[in-house]
Amino acid sequence: MLLGTLLVLFLLGGTGPASAHAALRATDPEDGSVLKSAPRDITLTFTESVGLLEDSFRVLDPDGRRLRTGEPEHARGGGAETATVTLPAKLAEGTYTVAWRVVSADSHPVSGAFTFSVGKPSLTTATIDTGPTEDPATKSLYNIARYLAYLAVALLIGTATFMAVCRPPDAPVLHRLLKAGWWTLLGATLALLVLRAPYESGEGPLGALSADSVTRTLTGRPGEVLLARLALLLVAALYLLRLARLRKPFGWAGAALAVGLAVTWAAGEHASAGIQVPVAMTSSALHLLATAVWLGGLTALLVTLYRARLTAAAVTRFSRVAFVSVTVLVVTGVYQSWRGLGSWDALTGTTYGRLLTLKLAAVVLLLGAAALSRRWTARLATVDAETAETAETGETAETAETVVEAEAAVREKVPEPVGGPSLPEGPEAAPESSAAESPEPEPSAAVEAGSEQRGALRRSVLAEVAVGAAVLAVTTLLTSTLPGRAEAEAAAGAPAVVGASVTNVPFDVGTPGGHGKVQVTIDPGRVGDNSIEALVYGPDGGVSVVPELRISFTLPAKDIGPVDAELTDKGGYWGNSFLNLPIAGKWEMKVTVRTTEVDQVSETRTVVIR
Repeated sequence: MLLGTLLVLFLLGGTGPASAHAALRATDPEDGSVLKSAPRDITLTFTESVGLLEDSFRVLDPDGRRLRTGEPEHARGGGAETATVTLPAKLAEGTYTVAWRVVSADSHPVSGAFTFSVGKPSLTTATIDTGPTEDPATKSLYNIARYLAYLAVALLIGTATFMAVCRPPDAPVLHRLLKAGWWTLLGATLALLVLRAPYESGEGPLGALSADSVTRTLTGRPGEVLLARLALLLVAALYLLRLARLRKPFGWAGAALAVGLAVTWAAGEHASAGIQVPVAMTSSALHLLATAVWLGGLTALLVTLYRARLTAAAVTRFSRVAFVSVTVLVVTGVYQSWRGLGSWDALTGTTYGRLLTLKLAAVVLLLGAAALSRRWTARLATVDAETAETAETGETAETAETVVEAEAAVREKVPEPVGGPSLPEGPEAAPESSAAESPEPEPSAAVEAGSEQRGALRRSVLAEVAVGAAVLAVTTLLTSTLPGRAEAEAAAGAPAVVGASVTNVPFDVGTPGGHGKVQVTIDPGRVGDNSIEALVYGPDGGVSVVPELRISFTLPAKDIGPVDAELTDKGGYWGNSFLNLPIAGKWEMKVTVRTTEVDQVSETRTVVIR
């Protein structure tokens, strides 16, 4: 019925426009570097503009004490894509740990940590709790509110469009849908506004009670966007009340309000950052509007099918609207996919791409439901046409019967001429007798068939709504996932390490808390004797103690290895000062981390020895 509407809707795009979170492109000093003299400041460069928090930088000295730093700001000449902080004048020799946290232009917080050393690395056991990017409770509540906001705006805009285009007979039930959408969107927007500050800072929900949190929210761009959405909702409420009293169809004012609401999503999510921002925001707003017209209209169609009689003509009109939505979704979905993924490899090689693949699987189910809906709609249209033809034929027969009865009554009242013949009896009187004794017409088979088609159509549309809501949940996850293009830009922008070879190896043994990364430094990273040091970082970003760490090297091109690095626990890090790598080339470094007596995992990375 809907021409496979969701195939394009969720194939490469989604109601959450696809673009980029901020990803860390470079650090100065570089991660793991050893400096001859202390730096005066720390500068981070990101793939897009970022917002700064009061606590954007935390720097710990080799003894684990936090340093007094200057206020975080954007680097001079570096633009909004940078973040910098001034360090104390004198730094002692040893390894320093830096934890950072910023808010990307698309409103999502990002954080991380890295180390650098002054003079030489120290045997520091300093830990720093970078924490998760968001507090789990705050993140859950925030994502629930975002999902409800998506559902509510779709219900509000889609129902209004359905009422204006399809003109169903039972408007009161649809007015109740409009009210439900408006109240849900109002509540979700207020929840997003309240949770915005703790979501950015990584605090629990109670962090919203702080006066500083309220001020930070109302003065930041995400908060301003949410305030604009609230203002539009108040105007929309007045507009809906006026329409309910005057019983007028939705017009240009309603369309303008719908566009305004869609723009608040474009301005507060992915489309507001990254490449081609004006085009992306336009595409994002159109994508959301097309989604809302389809999903909300489909819900209105389902409610009308269950609560009132809806003609096949009205369903056909909605199908035409859905076709227009498909056209919009084709263009915007392909563009947003290109903008978010950047390459086909990102479709399977990134979390963002894998979520898109999951949406593709759901689309297969949606296609089946849509195909059934189209079939039942076509049958319903045929049955309605037959019913109308039968009704017209029945009306003609009834009119002829009335004429016969009227003629008979006239003959009874008019006196016969003298000597004239009497009224005939027998067959000539049959019309009057037949009219009096004819049985009542039986119910039309077309009516029964129409009832069957409507029941089947209700079930198929219900299936579409259910699967569409599930896919919308996946879309909500996509809006908080680093897109493939940003991930590739961050990797491509990472500067090459001069001198020592530094490699970060993520690991995950599959148990709670059993993930992190191993930072391996090979100095000087050249043929011959090298020293190797390895630091294990836990899920909190701090240095972690593990029972065992093994590293070996293999050079497949020369069939050399494996060469065991023979690491020993140095008290806070693992190392060996006599690692001999005799030939230059691309060596495969196998890192095995054992986190408990039974849990371990091995990861392989390529390192270049010159």
